[in-house]
Amino acid sequence: MPYGKNKTRGRVDAFPLWSKAIRNQTKHLPKVKNACVLRVTFLLPPNKFPRDLPYGPDLDNLLKRFLDALNETVFSEIQGKDSCIISLSATKTSVDSESDAGALLEVIPIILG
Repeated sequence: MPYGKNKTRGRVDAFPLWSKAIRNQTKHLPKVKNACVLRVTFLLPPNKFPRDLPYGPDLDNLLKRFLDALNETVFSEIQGKDSCIISLSATKTSVDSESDAGALLEVIPIILG
């Protein structure tokens, strides 16, 4: 399940588990060698949209953790790591359950002449 910040109560181990899951799911993907466009959709369960936060967690916080984990996998061999992203699209949407939660990732290589 996507997490953007450290937790001080509840499942305090959730944030490092999310980072580990990102690394595990992306470690066998091709390494980015050039500039790229990144598209990510965060799939969030209903409990991520509480009454006092009806639009869910901040995208910038979700992206920070996500990109930091990708720096260890798909961006691990390029100078500047995630600075190679020249365009970024991020979306969050609700899914029915925690078992459906996660993120969809699309990396589109760009060859700059």
